[in-house]
Amino acid sequence: MSGWPEWFGFRLGRLLRVFRPATPTAISSPTTSTEWDSEPTSSNFGVFALSEAEMAERKIIVSTIGELELPTGEIVACDPLITGLERPVFSRKVKPGRYPVTLLEARSYVAAAVLRFGPGLPVSWELATFTRNGGSTWKSGFMVDDAVASFMDKSVLTLMSDLEELDGYLADVACSFDRFRMDNPVEGNPLNIAMFSTGWGDGIYYSFWGLDAAGEPLVLMTDFEVLEDADGRGSDQAN
Repeated sequence: MSGWPEWFGFRLGRLLRVFRPATPTAISSPTTSTEWDSEPTSSNFGVFALSEAEMAERKIIVSTIGELELPTGEIVACDPLITGLERPVFSRKVKPGRYPVTLLEARSYVAAAVLRFGPGLPVSWELATFTRNGGSTWKSGFMVDDAVASFMDKSVLTLMSDLEELDGYLADVACSFDRFRMDNPVEGNPLNIAMFSTGWGDGIYYSFWGLDAAGEPLVLMTDFEVLEDADGRGSDQAN
């Protein structure tokens, strides 16, 4: 658990407790944020304010699995084994760079996948929408049909000579790991891809941007619906 404060920029002690919500629930958003009345949300935003002891109490394990190369800052999230469909790109871009990928695990399942872009606690949250070819915005999650998901830079999609070669590579990697894997499609090229199992398995999963006071992204979280109210202890599915 020692990696949680180090990677996520938390200052434990009094400062943390000043800014942590009283209970592990969603951090409220200002009126300028996404209208949650008609769009998907998550009850787990408060997990980022939990201390190491609170994470341990809730039996939530935090694992940083590597750093993702984002040379364009355009992030793709998809089931890598679904072929013949558009692999969606998030509408919001981030500053190009290398960013840590962290998994939150509870009850031996991957509960959430997180990209961290800066230190500190988000002050607001918004649904991460996708951009379709042609520029339209897609307010939805992404479909998982094989119990595995991935993060990658948009440039990975054009790294190989044809779509079939990319599909074959993604299938090979997706079928060769247990809970997660970081892999480089081309030897000697820093471009990589993060793959991880998805909660209870197949479904449609939503991602959320955690924003700072200036509206810039601090985290991107995909919630695989294992946790509830940032709590890993109680669920009918756990029995």
